[in-house]
Amino acid sequence: MAGGGAAPPPKQEELQPHQVKDQLPSVSYCITSPPPWPEAVILGFQHYIVMLGTSVIIPSALVPQMGGGNEEKARVIQTLLFVAGINTLCQSFFGTRLPAVMGGSYTIVAPTISIILAGRYSNEADPHEKFLRTMRGTQGALIIASTIQIILGFSGLWRNVVRLANCSVSVIRFLSPLSAVPLISLAGFGLYELGFPGVAKCVEIGLPEIILLLVFSQYLPHVIHVAKPVFDRFAVIFTIAIVWLYAYILTASGAYKNARPKTQVHCRVDRSGIISGAPWIRVPFPFQWGAPTFDAGESFAMMMASFVALVESTGTFIAVSRYASATMIPPSVLGRGIGWQGIGTLIGAFFGTANGTAVSVENAGLLALTHVGSRRVVQISAGFMIFFSILGKFGAIFASIPLPIFAALYCIFFAYIGACGLSFLQFCNLNSFRTKFIVGFSFFMGLSVPQYFNEYTSVAGYGPVHTGARWFNDMINVPFASKPFVAGLIAYFLDNTIQRRDNGVRRDRGYHWWDKFRSFKTDTRSEEFYSLPFNLNKFFPSV
Repeated sequence: MAGGGAAPPPKQEELQPHQVKDQLPSVSYCITSPPPWPEAVILGFQHYIVMLGTSVIIPSALVPQMGGGNEEKARVIQTLLFVAGINTLCQSFFGTRLPAVMGGSYTIVAPTISIILAGRYSNEADPHEKFLRTMRGTQGALIIASTIQIILGFSGLWRNVVRLANCSVSVIRFLSPLSAVPLISLAGFGLYELGFPGVAKCVEIGLPEIILLLVFSQYLPHVIHVAKPVFDRFAVIFTIAIVWLYAYILTASGAYKNARPKTQVHCRVDRSGIISGAPWIRVPFPFQWGAPTFDAGESFAMMMASFVALVESTGTFIAVSRYASATMIPPSVLGRGIGWQGIGTLIGAFFGTANGTAVSVENAGLLALTHVGSRRVVQISAGFMIFFSILGKFGAIFASIPLPIFAALYCIFFAYIGACGLSFLQFCNLNSFRTKFIVGFSFFMGLSVPQYFNEYTSVAGYGPVHTGARWFNDMINVPFASKPFVAGLIAYFLDNTIQRRDNGVRRDRGYHWWDKFRSFKTDTRSEEFYSLPFNLNKFFPSV
């Protein structure tokens, strides 16, 4: 009967749940399958553009407080890009071998600000001299802090079961899909403050970028059919070019002539001060700001921040492996990657970036947007980072893209990482009350506890833990202000203490799905995805 009647009953296969997948399907180029060279170069440049946001935001926030001007800010940005290129290459060749871009870390910002506010620098009258002294103090703290990542990564404490005083010590071997969900999800969702609040600082530029990126990546590929995916794969380049040109027209036409100074800084394309401060050609070199200085308290605080960054990067590494269509990272490979992250932090400390090293969450999200998880693409992007950091003026042109445009990109990229974490629930029993409690409670506390710490800090000017020792305050306030750290810690503890030895619970938490990846040799795909190049596995075997 036309327009009426009941819908036909569903077929039997339609009633079956979606199949669980060890590797993410529908990825056009996985970790070991590079796209053609022209396409790979464009995709690599796209990764370079995306990582510029963090590389500009962190120095722009720190350098003025340190006493530096536009010239110092441009040099720090150059150095951060140069070191990021080196660390990305090291990570892709000798670390996890994943297509992970290694950039700056927001977690390191808080202890760095504490160093800037230290009493021994407050009496310095010359701004440039104050900048040099605080930079050298930050370098010393980061040199010491890098050791915690190097030791935990290469010693085996983070990856394998190590016998200490007749006790088994390990971290990753007891990680299950259930406890990984909050850690990975809040590594993305937890950065919401960098999303739309950044867009709203210049909504006439940021909002069009969000809308255009949605149209290019999600709608145009289904409306305009071409032989190869173009609109979604290169959506970032297309949309940034359009909105950047639009922002330039607004600036040139005098739209912000009478605007407030803050509005001009966020909206105009000529107010970053990076182009004027950048040299034409300059190669960053170690200890360019002078010999590092050391303070025990600052080093302890930075070590705690370094540990938090290590935990956050663990979640992002797992997300990168998923979007690269690789299998779960074996613990030995993940430990190797953490160790190289520590080396990256040490290199950054030598060069003077005023920041540590962590996996770029936004670039991990870009892997999902493009459906390209190729290792070669990220290695090419590292080449762009090094190239444009040396050619200062040319690199500064791209670094002067208004920050609300990057904030618009983050709204999508961070969401992809959050969704990646949720996708690991496919390995768990969602009908279990235990599962519901652990996921729900860890998510809630992972958002609520850092919210309290951050709100307290914004109102009082210092964290809830406020003693006479600033370094001790940071050791407590910094980890509990990190959403993925708090959520991951709670989920990990609950998952390994509530009825863990029950065989049914073992299946509920999805632990059995990752059994074959807990050793490098138990799954043949690990050799394909994670083995070291140049036959280095003979000298540095993975276990």
